[in-house]
Amino acid sequence: MFTMNIPENAETENTIVQNEAEETATVCAPSCAAAKKTSIGGQAVIEGVMMRGPEKSALSVRMQNGDIETETWNNKRYKIAKFPFVRGVFNFIVSLTQGYKTLMRSAEKSGFEEEPSKFDQKMEKLFGDKFYKVITVIASVIGVALALVLFMFLPAWIASLTESFVPETLRSVVEGLIKIVIFILYVYLTSKLSDIRRVYQYHGAEHKTIACYEAGEELTPENVAKHKRFHPRCGTSFLLIVLIVSIMVFSLPFVPWDNLLLRVAIKLALLPVITGIAYEIIKLAGRHDNFITRIISAPGIWLQRLTTNEPDRSQIEVAIASMKAVIPNDESDIW
Repeated sequence: MFTMNIPENAETENTIVQNEAEETATVCAPSCAAAKKTSIGGQAVIEGVMMRGPEKSALSVRMQNGDIETETWNNKRYKIAKFPFVRGVFNFIVSLTQGYKTLMRSAEKSGFEEEPSKFDQKMEKLFGDKFYKVITVIASVIGVALALVLFMFLPAWIASLTESFVPETLRSVVEGLIKIVIFILYVYLTSKLSDIRRVYQYHGAEHKTIACYEAGEELTPENVAKHKRFHPRCGTSFLLIVLIVSIMVFSLPFVPWDNLLLRVAIKLALLPVITGIAYEIIKLAGRHDNFITRIISAPGIWLQRLTTNEPDRSQIEVAIASMKAVIPNDESDIW
Protein backbone atom coordinates (compact mmCIF):
# COMPACT_ATOMS: atom_id res chain seq x y z
CA MET A 1 0.00 0.00 0.00
CA PHE A 2 1.12 3.51 -0.62
CA THR A 3 0.94 4.96 2.85
CA MET A 4 4.47 5.37 4.13
CA ASN A 5 6.30 8.21 5.80
CA ILE A 6 9.49 8.75 7.81
CA PRO A 7 9.83 9.81 11.43
CA GLU A 8 13.04 11.76 10.66
CA ASN A 9 11.19 14.19 8.39
CA ALA A 10 8.14 14.45 10.58
CA GLU A 11 6.85 17.70 11.96
CA THR A 12 6.16 16.13 15.36
CA GLU A 13 6.99 12.80 16.92
CA ASN A 14 5.67 10.98 19.95
CA THR A 15 6.65 7.65 21.50
CA ILE A 16 4.27 5.47 23.47
CA VAL A 17 5.26 2.24 25.20
CA GLN A 18 2.50 -0.28 25.89
CA ASN A 19 2.65 -3.28 28.19
CA GLU A 20 0.79 -6.55 27.66
CA ALA A 21 -2.31 -5.36 29.51
CA GLU A 22 -2.60 -2.17 27.48
CA GLU A 23 -2.07 -3.94 24.15
CA THR A 24 -5.35 -5.80 24.40
CA ALA A 25 -7.41 -2.71 25.22
CA THR A 26 -10.61 -2.60 23.17
CA VAL A 27 -10.92 1.15 22.79
CA CYS A 28 -11.81 2.11 19.24
CA ALA A 29 -12.10 5.54 17.71
CA PRO A 30 -15.63 6.71 16.83
CA SER A 31 -14.81 6.54 13.12
CA CYS A 32 -14.79 2.72 13.15
CA ALA A 33 -18.40 2.50 14.30
CA ALA A 34 -19.72 1.67 10.82
CA ALA A 35 -18.48 -0.25 7.79
CA LYS A 36 -16.65 1.84 5.19
CA LYS A 37 -13.64 1.95 2.88
CA THR A 38 -10.69 3.70 4.48
CA SER A 39 -7.64 5.42 3.02
CA ILE A 40 -5.51 4.15 5.93
CA GLY A 41 -2.86 1.71 4.79
CA GLY A 42 0.44 0.42 6.00
CA GLN A 43 3.57 -1.63 5.68
CA ALA A 44 4.96 -4.62 7.51
CA VAL A 45 8.43 -4.03 8.95
CA ILE A 46 10.89 -5.86 11.21
CA GLU A 47 8.85 -7.05 14.21
CA GLY A 48 6.24 -4.38 13.59
CA VAL A 49 3.75 -2.51 11.46
CA MET A 50 3.69 1.03 10.12
CA MET A 51 0.30 2.62 9.45
CA ARG A 52 -0.44 5.90 7.72
CA GLY A 53 -3.68 7.79 8.17
CA PRO A 54 -4.89 11.06 6.65
CA GLU A 55 -3.25 13.22 9.33
CA LYS A 56 -0.50 11.19 10.96
CA SER A 57 1.47 7.97 10.75
CA ALA A 58 2.58 5.47 13.36
CA LEU A 59 5.26 2.81 13.69
CA SER A 60 4.58 0.09 16.27
CA VAL A 61 7.33 -2.41 17.06
CA ARG A 62 7.43 -5.38 19.43
CA MET A 63 10.45 -4.75 21.66
CA GLN A 64 12.68 -7.51 23.03
CA ASN A 65 11.13 -7.10 26.51
CA GLY A 66 7.67 -7.86 25.07
CA ASP A 67 6.33 -4.29 25.14
CA ILE A 68 4.94 -2.55 22.07
CA GLU A 69 6.57 0.80 21.36
CA THR A 70 4.66 3.17 19.11
CA GLU A 71 6.03 6.29 17.46
CA THR A 72 3.65 8.77 15.82
CA TRP A 73 4.37 11.71 13.55
CA ASN A 74 2.41 14.20 11.46
CA ASN A 75 2.16 13.57 7.73
CA LYS A 76 3.43 16.16 5.32
CA ARG A 77 0.92 17.30 2.73
CA TYR A 78 1.79 17.69 -0.95
CA LYS A 79 -0.56 19.29 -3.47
CA ILE A 80 0.80 17.07 -6.23
CA ALA A 81 -0.59 14.01 -4.43
CA LYS A 82 -4.14 15.10 -5.33
CA PHE A 83 -3.84 14.99 -9.13
CA PRO A 84 -4.92 11.75 -10.87
CA PHE A 85 -2.13 9.73 -12.56
CA VAL A 86 0.56 12.11 -11.26
CA ARG A 87 -0.22 11.07 -7.69
CA GLY A 88 0.53 7.47 -8.56
CA VAL A 89 4.15 8.22 -9.48
CA PHE A 90 4.57 10.52 -6.49
CA ASN A 91 3.12 8.04 -3.99
CA PHE A 92 5.17 5.19 -5.42
CA ILE A 93 8.43 7.11 -4.96
CA VAL A 94 7.45 8.17 -1.44
CA SER A 95 6.45 4.57 -0.70
CA LEU A 96 9.86 3.24 -1.71
CA THR A 97 12.03 5.85 0.02
CA GLN A 98 10.05 6.21 3.21
CA GLY A 99 9.31 2.50 3.40
CA TYR A 100 13.01 1.70 3.36
CA LYS A 101 13.77 4.18 6.13
CA THR A 102 10.87 2.92 8.23
CA LEU A 103 12.15 -0.63 7.77
CA MET A 104 15.61 0.41 9.00
CA ARG A 105 14.05 2.22 11.95
CA SER A 106 12.10 -0.89 12.97
CA ALA A 107 15.23 -3.04 12.75
CA GLU A 108 17.03 -0.61 15.04
CA LYS A 109 14.17 -0.48 17.56
CA SER A 110 13.59 -4.23 17.70
CA GLY A 111 17.27 -4.97 18.28
CA PHE A 112 17.65 -6.77 14.96
CA GLU A 113 21.43 -6.62 14.66
CA GLU A 114 24.02 -8.91 13.14
CA GLU A 115 27.65 -9.35 14.05
CA PRO A 116 29.61 -7.04 11.70
CA SER A 117 31.79 -8.86 9.19
CA LYS A 118 35.45 -8.03 8.59
CA PHE A 119 34.39 -6.10 5.48
CA ASP A 120 31.89 -4.09 7.55
CA GLN A 121 34.54 -3.33 10.13
CA LYS A 122 36.97 -2.11 7.47
CA MET A 123 34.31 0.04 5.81
CA GLU A 124 33.27 1.54 9.14
CA LYS A 125 36.89 2.37 9.90
CA LEU A 126 37.28 3.97 6.47
CA PHE A 127 34.08 6.05 6.41
CA GLY A 128 33.45 6.56 10.14
CA ASP A 129 30.04 8.08 10.93
CA LYS A 130 29.12 8.09 7.22
CA PHE A 131 29.45 4.30 7.00
CA TYR A 132 25.72 3.53 7.03
CA LYS A 133 24.92 6.27 4.52
CA VAL A 134 27.58 4.91 2.16
CA ILE A 135 26.28 1.35 2.57
CA THR A 136 22.72 2.56 1.90
CA VAL A 137 23.80 4.28 -1.33
CA ILE A 138 25.77 1.22 -2.48
CA ALA A 139 22.84 -1.10 -1.67
CA SER A 140 20.44 1.20 -3.54
CA VAL A 141 22.64 1.30 -6.64
CA ILE A 142 23.03 -2.48 -6.63
CA GLY A 143 19.29 -2.90 -6.12
CA VAL A 144 18.39 -0.62 -9.03
CA ALA A 145 20.97 -2.30 -11.29
CA LEU A 146 19.63 -5.75 -10.37
CA ALA A 147 16.05 -4.64 -11.03
CA LEU A 148 17.03 -3.26 -14.43
CA VAL A 149 18.72 -6.52 -15.38
CA LEU A 150 15.94 -8.80 -14.10
CA PHE A 151 12.91 -6.80 -15.23
CA MET A 152 14.18 -4.82 -18.23
CA PHE A 153 17.16 -6.34 -20.04
CA LEU A 154 16.69 -10.06 -19.33
CA PRO A 155 12.99 -10.33 -20.35
CA ALA A 156 13.57 -8.18 -23.45
CA TRP A 157 16.61 -10.27 -24.46
CA ILE A 158 14.82 -13.61 -23.98
CA ALA A 159 11.76 -12.35 -25.88
CA SER A 160 13.99 -11.14 -28.74
CA LEU A 161 15.20 -14.72 -29.20
CA THR A 162 11.66 -15.65 -30.29
CA GLU A 163 11.83 -13.28 -33.28
CA SER A 164 11.83 -16.11 -35.84
CA PHE A 165 8.57 -17.73 -34.69
CA VAL A 166 6.66 -15.13 -32.59
CA PRO A 167 5.05 -12.09 -34.30
CA GLU A 168 6.22 -8.70 -33.06
CA THR A 169 2.73 -7.88 -31.76
CA LEU A 170 2.88 -10.89 -29.42
CA ARG A 171 6.53 -10.58 -28.43
CA SER A 172 5.69 -7.97 -25.81
CA VAL A 173 3.27 -10.45 -24.24
CA VAL A 174 6.07 -13.01 -24.04
CA GLU A 175 8.32 -10.37 -22.50
CA GLY A 176 5.65 -9.41 -19.97
CA LEU A 177 4.95 -13.01 -18.99
CA ILE A 178 8.67 -13.54 -18.38
CA LYS A 179 8.65 -10.52 -16.05
CA ILE A 180 5.68 -11.89 -14.14
CA VAL A 181 7.33 -15.31 -13.80
CA ILE A 182 10.54 -13.70 -12.48
CA PHE A 183 8.54 -11.59 -10.04
CA ILE A 184 6.51 -14.52 -8.71
CA LEU A 185 9.65 -16.68 -8.44
CA TYR A 186 11.40 -13.92 -6.49
CA VAL A 187 8.43 -13.55 -4.11
CA TYR A 188 8.22 -17.32 -3.65
CA LEU A 189 11.92 -17.74 -2.87
CA THR A 190 12.01 -14.84 -0.40
CA SER A 191 8.91 -16.19 1.36
CA LYS A 192 10.95 -19.26 2.34
CA LEU A 193 13.42 -17.19 4.40
CA SER A 194 12.63 -17.36 8.13
CA ASP A 195 13.07 -13.61 8.76
CA ILE A 196 10.93 -12.69 5.74
CA ARG A 197 8.30 -15.21 6.84
CA ARG A 198 7.82 -13.20 10.07
CA VAL A 199 7.58 -9.96 8.10
CA TYR A 200 4.91 -11.60 5.96
CA GLN A 201 3.04 -12.51 9.16
CA TYR A 202 3.03 -8.84 10.15
CA HIS A 203 1.89 -8.10 6.60
CA GLY A 204 -1.07 -10.38 7.20
CA ALA A 205 -1.75 -8.68 10.55
CA GLU A 206 -1.74 -5.28 8.84
CA HIS A 207 -4.31 -6.39 6.25
CA LYS A 208 -6.53 -8.10 8.82
CA THR A 209 -6.56 -5.03 11.06
CA ILE A 210 -7.53 -2.71 8.21
CA ALA A 211 -10.25 -5.17 7.12
CA CYS A 212 -11.62 -5.28 10.67
CA TYR A 213 -11.71 -1.49 10.84
CA GLU A 214 -13.39 -1.27 7.42
CA ALA A 215 -16.01 -3.76 8.61
CA GLY A 216 -16.88 -1.37 11.46
CA GLU A 217 -15.87 -3.85 14.14
CA GLU A 218 -14.07 -3.13 17.40
CA LEU A 219 -10.33 -3.46 17.05
CA THR A 220 -9.61 -6.44 19.28
CA PRO A 221 -7.27 -9.36 18.54
CA GLU A 222 -10.28 -11.71 18.42
CA ASN A 223 -12.17 -9.57 15.87
CA VAL A 224 -9.10 -8.92 13.73
CA ALA A 225 -8.16 -12.61 13.61
CA LYS A 226 -11.50 -13.46 11.94
CA HIS A 227 -10.76 -11.43 8.82
CA LYS A 228 -8.89 -12.45 5.69
CA ARG A 229 -5.24 -11.55 5.30
CA PHE A 230 -5.75 -10.29 1.72
CA HIS A 231 -6.52 -6.71 0.68
CA PRO A 232 -7.11 -5.18 -2.80
CA ARG A 233 -4.93 -2.10 -2.07
CA CYS A 234 -1.83 -4.13 -1.20
CA GLY A 235 1.50 -3.05 -2.68
CA THR A 236 1.99 -6.60 -3.99
CA SER A 237 -1.17 -6.23 -6.05
CA PHE A 238 0.02 -2.84 -7.27
CA LEU A 239 3.32 -4.24 -8.57
CA LEU A 240 1.51 -7.04 -10.37
CA ILE A 241 -0.86 -4.53 -11.99
CA VAL A 242 2.19 -2.49 -13.06
CA LEU A 243 3.55 -5.55 -14.85
CA ILE A 244 0.22 -6.26 -16.54
CA VAL A 245 -0.24 -2.64 -17.68
CA SER A 246 3.35 -2.61 -18.97
CA ILE A 247 2.52 -5.51 -21.33
CA MET A 248 -0.17 -3.39 -23.01
CA VAL A 249 1.87 -0.17 -23.12
CA PHE A 250 5.06 -1.84 -24.37
CA SER A 251 3.09 -3.52 -27.16
CA LEU A 252 2.53 -0.14 -28.80
CA PRO A 253 4.36 0.47 -32.13
CA PHE A 254 6.66 3.23 -30.83
CA VAL A 255 8.44 0.76 -28.49
CA PRO A 256 10.78 -0.89 -31.05
CA TRP A 257 12.30 -4.37 -31.05
CA ASP A 258 15.11 -3.76 -33.54
CA ASN A 259 17.28 -1.98 -30.95
CA LEU A 260 17.32 -3.57 -27.49
CA LEU A 261 19.01 -0.63 -25.72
CA LEU A 262 16.57 1.85 -27.27
CA ARG A 263 13.67 -0.36 -26.24
CA VAL A 264 14.88 -0.43 -22.63
CA ALA A 265 15.40 3.35 -22.65
CA ILE A 266 11.86 3.98 -23.92
CA LYS A 267 10.47 1.54 -21.36
CA LEU A 268 12.23 3.44 -18.57
CA ALA A 269 10.79 6.71 -19.88
CA LEU A 270 7.30 5.20 -19.91
CA LEU A 271 7.50 3.88 -16.33
CA PRO A 272 5.87 7.02 -14.82
CA VAL A 273 2.94 6.61 -17.23
CA ILE A 274 2.54 2.92 -16.33
CA THR A 275 2.83 3.63 -12.60
CA GLY A 276 0.20 6.37 -12.83
CA ILE A 277 -2.26 4.12 -14.67
CA ALA A 278 -1.66 1.19 -12.29
CA TYR A 279 -2.22 3.40 -9.24
CA GLU A 280 -5.59 4.62 -10.53
CA ILE A 281 -6.62 1.02 -11.24
CA ILE A 282 -5.74 -0.20 -7.75
CA LYS A 283 -7.38 2.88 -6.23
CA LEU A 284 -10.56 2.01 -8.12
CA ALA A 285 -10.36 -1.62 -6.98
CA GLY A 286 -9.87 -0.54 -3.37
CA ARG A 287 -12.81 1.87 -3.43
CA HIS A 288 -15.45 -0.38 -5.02
CA ASP A 289 -16.50 -3.99 -4.62
CA ASN A 290 -18.20 -5.32 -7.74
CA PHE A 291 -17.72 -7.93 -10.44
CA ILE A 292 -15.20 -5.84 -12.43
CA THR A 293 -13.07 -4.76 -9.44
CA ARG A 294 -13.01 -8.34 -8.14
CA ILE A 295 -11.60 -9.47 -11.51
CA ILE A 296 -8.99 -6.69 -11.35
CA SER A 297 -8.04 -7.62 -7.78
CA ALA A 298 -8.01 -11.40 -8.28
CA PRO A 299 -4.38 -11.82 -9.52
CA GLY A 300 -3.01 -9.63 -6.73
CA ILE A 301 -5.14 -11.38 -4.10
CA TRP A 302 -3.79 -14.71 -5.32
CA LEU A 303 -0.20 -13.46 -5.12
CA GLN A 304 -0.78 -12.26 -1.55
CA ARG A 305 -0.99 -15.93 -0.58
CA LEU A 306 2.81 -15.78 -0.94
CA THR A 307 3.46 -12.33 0.56
CA THR A 308 1.19 -12.66 3.62
CA ASN A 309 1.10 -15.32 6.32
CA GLU A 310 -1.39 -15.89 9.11
CA PRO A 311 -0.25 -13.79 12.09
CA ASP A 312 -0.32 -14.83 15.75
CA ARG A 313 -2.04 -12.84 18.49
CA SER A 314 1.08 -10.87 19.47
CA GLN A 315 1.59 -9.69 15.89
CA ILE A 316 -2.07 -8.68 15.59
CA GLU A 317 -1.70 -6.63 18.79
CA VAL A 318 1.17 -4.70 17.19
CA ALA A 319 -0.92 -3.94 14.09
CA ILE A 320 -3.84 -2.79 16.24
CA ALA A 321 -1.58 -0.46 18.24
CA SER A 322 -0.33 1.15 15.03
CA MET A 323 -3.83 1.38 13.55
CA LYS A 324 -5.40 3.01 16.62
CA ALA A 325 -2.70 5.67 16.63
CA VAL A 326 -3.70 7.00 13.19
CA ILE A 327 -7.51 6.74 13.17
CA PRO A 328 -8.88 10.30 12.90
CA ASN A 329 -11.72 11.58 15.06
CA ASP A 330 -13.66 12.69 11.99
CA GLU A 331 -14.42 11.01 8.66
CA SER A 332 -11.32 12.32 6.89
CA ASP A 333 -10.05 8.81 6.18
CA ILE A 334 -12.97 7.81 3.94
CA TRP A 335 -11.47 6.34 0.74
